[in-house]
Amino acid sequence: MDKKTTSRDGTSLAYSVSGRGPVVILVSGAMSTGGTLAPLAERLADRVTAVVYDRRGRGGSGDTAPYAVDREVEDLAALLEAVGGDAALFGVSSGGALALEAAASGLPVTRTAVYEVPYADHLADGAAREAAYKRDLGQALAEGRRGDAVELFLRLTGLGEEMIERARQSPMWPGLEAAAPSLAHDDAVLGDGLLPRARLAAVSVPLLAVVGGASPEWMRRAGRDIADAVPGGAYRVLEGQTHMVEPEVLGPVLADFFAA
Repeated sequence: MDKKTTSRDGTSLAYSVSGRGPVVILVSGAMSTGGTLAPLAERLADRVTAVVYDRRGRGGSGDTAPYAVDREVEDLAALLEAVGGDAALFGVSSGGALALEAAASGLPVTRTAVYEVPYADHLADGAAREAAYKRDLGQALAEGRRGDAVELFLRLTGLGEEMIERARQSPMWPGLEAAAPSLAHDDAVLGDGLLPRARLAAVSVPLLAVVGGASPEWMRRAGRDIADAVPGGAYRVLEGQTHMVEPEVLGPVLADFFAA
């Protein structure tokens, strides 16, 4: 990240800009930084100006306690001002929930697209699962058990115990533990884990909800629900894609939407 701006509460935010055309800010999900979305930014750069940034508490950005979702919305307000006053937003996973909240809050957002925001309405145990995760994550972080917090998140995503143990032994594990406190940020952004229909009705700009055709049915249905809840919302399925979507597949779809 080669640029800096400052949020309303004094938190320093690191970001980078590439490409040309309409400006789009890319919002990363849990356990990721702006760099995670750099390959997607590269795929967009010939048609849009892509802005990637480290959300507070990650990478080159600072953090200021206490955390609140409103502070992350203010972060996006600061970035919007820094890149010209208005821009489109794209958010992946829980970053999509943040992008939707920013659009609903009245920021100068021109368009919004999201990929697989994990609202759990269509999981039989969705509300209970979210409540248990919220409780256990809070306790693990309060007790300084960052590795356990990461395990909770990986388990929530469906990773098996053998794969989690391999992850613990991998060189990437210290970095995951370092980012563990930000898991509470993503959990807060997702609220109770259920689709905030009334809030989404306040989104007044064009919205594209994208999902992978090979992702679980509940996640695909969540994407359709988002599109239905936002006035003027649209829905798109990328056949063969999962939650770990390939930038070369997603990029052209987003470029068409944002450059329209």
